[in-house]
Amino acid sequence: MSQANLQTKPKKPPMALIQAMMNVTNSLQKFRAKMMPPQVAMVEMINAYQVSQAIYVAAQLGIADLLKDGAKSSEELAHLTGVDEQSLYRLLRSLASFGIFAEDEEKRFDLTPLAVTLQIDSPESVRAWAIMSGEKWHWNLWGNLIESVKTGKTAVEYTFSKPNIFEYFVQDSQAGNHFDEAMTNLASLNNSAIATGYDFSGISKLVDIGGGYGSHLTTILKTYPSIKGVLFDQPSVIAGAKEFITENGLAERCELVAGDFFQSVPPGGDIYLLKTVIHDWDEPNAVKILKNCRRAMTEHSKLLLVEAVIPPGNTPYFGKLLDLEMLTTSGGRERTEAEYRALFDAAGFKLTKVFATASPWKIIEAVGVS
Repeated sequence: MSQANLQTKPKKPPMALIQAMMNVTNSLQKFRAKMMPPQVAMVEMINAYQVSQAIYVAAQLGIADLLKDGAKSSEELAHLTGVDEQSLYRLLRSLASFGIFAEDEEKRFDLTPLAVTLQIDSPESVRAWAIMSGEKWHWNLWGNLIESVKTGKTAVEYTFSKPNIFEYFVQDSQAGNHFDEAMTNLASLNNSAIATGYDFSGISKLVDIGGGYGSHLTTILKTYPSIKGVLFDQPSVIAGAKEFITENGLAERCELVAGDFFQSVPPGGDIYLLKTVIHDWDEPNAVKILKNCRRAMTEHSKLLLVEAVIPPGNTPYFGKLLDLEMLTTSGGRERTEAEYRALFDAAGFKLTKVFATASPWKIIEAVGVS
């Protein structure tokens, strides 16, 4: 999902380690499920929402940031945050049982590697994602998932009488801000992986379609100093992108263009990059965006999509739950490689290769066909 991907500095997180941790977690879940009675395993999965909401509360209160200088008691933390001490202790004790914070013999709580990811300025921060996921508007959408399954429409339409989440953000700007910050968290996890997961050498002009404030384009331009970039997004987003691009010293190498990708996109690029854009849209809208890219491309241009690519069978993959996020919020979807091939065929493209990256996302390369 992409609105405005703002971050203060493009960083280089250990994505290989993150992916390895995901694989280990999936393996442990399968092992635990085999070792315990099915109903116990099912109850654990049913109760998973309780863990996510507890993480949300800790993130919202900024507990991890308050522990930067060392362990503190729940009493100290309650005083600093203005909440009930006993209730906070019970919350942190529960989170510590999952490795999020650690309680010592004196009932003080300290950071763990998982807790560090809830710090606002950590390179691996997912605090904003935790906050967005626990907000009432997002919570209510998932509470109405059954309506999306029944009708095929977004839960936004059922819950807020809006066609998709972007229309809802027009009326709730605070929710939109939390969404933008959450997308920044995700961007920080994969920008470097994408810049190094594809060979951009020899490229003169890269057009980033729907690129927000330009966090991933900035990462690519810094990795490849000879490339010039074009950042294309809505007028309101481009207005805020200028400062970010300038702060990163790329004003001379990056042109900012405002527009609507349902109407047209800037012409003449060697690479057209759409990072987590197409998954926001259903087939007709996705094809429309891609056709506009096709019309703008030269004979030698290439199209790159950065998306989750759903694997076949029962393989655990974060994109399968992300697909339900799309179902409830935007009306879009995550797709298999075969589904991307079909989408490209409808838009005048041919899928040439899918590149794995040191992140859960993949780079899908396509070229135009006559």
